[in-house]
Amino acid sequence: MIVPIDKLASISPVEAADGAGKTARADNAIGSFGSIFQSAIDNVTATNAEKTQLQYQLAVGELDNPALLTIASTKYQIAVNLLIQLRNKALEAYSEITRISL
Repeated sequence: MIVPIDKLASISPVEAADGAGKTARADNAIGSFGSIFQSAIDNVTATNAEKTQLQYQLAVGELDNPALLTIASTKYQIAVNLLIQLRNKALEAYSEITRISL
């Protein structure tokens, strides 16, 4: 069965040569880049708070399942490792960009 072609979408207008559109895209890219790091930092903070709370509960004898503390500690370690890897990749990308000769 052949499916007919419907109306094609229109082509977006060409941007001005002054580069006004580039700054909007750059601001959006910086915002998304920053949001990735912010979410990783928030994840580290949240998992650390969870781990600390479970450590306190274990210390006062309120924690029924010690495996929960082990799981929370592992989640925290993974979150910190992810943040470190993001930082390393960002620094590596920055150094690559600075080595580019124009």
